[in-house]
Amino acid sequence: MQRTVIDLSSGETIVEQIPQEEIDAAQAAEAARLAAITYAKKRAAEYPDFRDYLDGIVKGDQAQVDAYIAACQAVKAKYPKPEA
Repeated sequence: MQRTVIDLSSGETIVEQIPQEEIDAAQAAEAARLAAITYAKKRAAEYPDFRDYLDGIVKGDQAQVDAYIAACQAVKAKYPKPEA
């Protein structure tokens, strides 16, 4: 793979070969970024509504608060954070 750079001061076009290690590192970084986005979207879609938690606190309903926390922990277990 090559990259083309134009020297703005001289207008010269420079074509250079990209080392395979640099390509591999960029691809790995992009895969990790996409995995993080995917896991975050899946978690966000399944987390319970935070208003249920607040409602439990306002009403003093510890069972409701505990149920909310358990539901959040289940989502975290289902979609663990990818390793960096």
